[in-house]
Amino acid sequence: MSGLRVAMIGYGFMGAAHSQGWRTGPRVFDLPAEPEMAVIVGRNADAVEEAARKWGWAESATDWREVIARDDIDIVDIVTPGDSHAEIAIAALEAGKHVLCEKPLANTVAEAEAMAEAAERAAARGIRAMVGFTYRRVPAVTFLRNLIAEGVVGTVHQVRASYRQDWLVDPEMPLAWRLQKEHAGSGALGDIGAHAIDLAQFVTGMHLEKVSGTIDTIVKERPLPVSASGLSGKGAPVYGQVTVDDIAIFAGRFESGALASFEASRFATGRKNALAIEVSGDKGALAFDLEDLNNIHFYDRTALADRQGFRKILVTESEHPYVSAWWPAGHMLGYEHGFSHQVKDLIEGIAEGTDPHSTFADGLRVQRVLDAVERSSENDSAWTRVSVDIPAHAG
Repeated sequence: MSGLRVAMIGYGFMGAAHSQGWRTGPRVFDLPAEPEMAVIVGRNADAVEEAARKWGWAESATDWREVIARDDIDIVDIVTPGDSHAEIAIAALEAGKHVLCEKPLANTVAEAEAMAEAAERAAARGIRAMVGFTYRRVPAVTFLRNLIAEGVVGTVHQVRASYRQDWLVDPEMPLAWRLQKEHAGSGALGDIGAHAIDLAQFVTGMHLEKVSGTIDTIVKERPLPVSASGLSGKGAPVYGQVTVDDIAIFAGRFESGALASFEASRFATGRKNALAIEVSGDKGALAFDLEDLNNIHFYDRTALADRQGFRKILVTESEHPYVSAWWPAGHMLGYEHGFSHQVKDLIEGIAEGTDPHSTFADGLRVQRVLDAVERSSENDSAWTRVSVDIPAHAG
């Protein structure tokens, strides 16, 4: 299979992370096709040209429609805010391009539904689509999923999942696009809660059936931004309205009947990037925390009573998922490695003619859970079924 030329739309924080994956993935893994970093696209010509130089893209452009129409582009990587995901992804799929789209898939269920349908039509023509739930590809998470599938925890009774950060505790943090509903769709719920939801469904192999929860906005006005970079910035002495949630706390019930609890917060003081999950079953339990991403903790309830207790497993052996391509045992991996693993899985899926996880259908499932949590919160935290149809208010 010949090389695959990549166009990346967007160049912010996720643009840097995805660029790392495109640069490093083919250097580390023996891929069936060579991804080529052909062009990066953004609205500010000077800024996107600098991003191309810094991150290793061959050229820059300012019109994503023109880039998608080019015959020499094979893959479109979307790292823009959520309000443009649907338009770009559907156009790219219809143009015959493979698509990688950052999470959450869209800003509404209606948009996600349209994207999933476009991906299904494209798949019939051999075109692949993937959602960037990158934390699935942390070796420890994939290993934890494999252990649950092997039955080491037995029947799953309870799941606890949370994603906690503290970058909004300061009320003077500027009003970035992530705090505006028209761009982000939702706040902590969609931005980081989506990861917790996806992780819970991914590692257990179960889907959430209904939820009961509350979302809230703690700081309702913030300074308008003068400059922004990643999750930091400087504000002006003029304030604007925060139109998304800062925190979401909800319960869920899987189709199996097992219960789950979820928390997504940007106000968890002292927690920088704490995505955590614990799965409890009748034979044992498994736990993972992204702030300790090379380890999982395993409790074997079938062991002798005097030898029970959580034990740490260092997930750096060559037998562990993805690890054999990297360093000797005990030489740790970091946040950026998941993006290289994402490239590996996408390129292999394209070459093999299979849908690499997570698919747009997976992204749609998460979008439906996000929507159900919002509807539950609006209805005084009433238990709300995760829809299989487009809600009438979505759009």
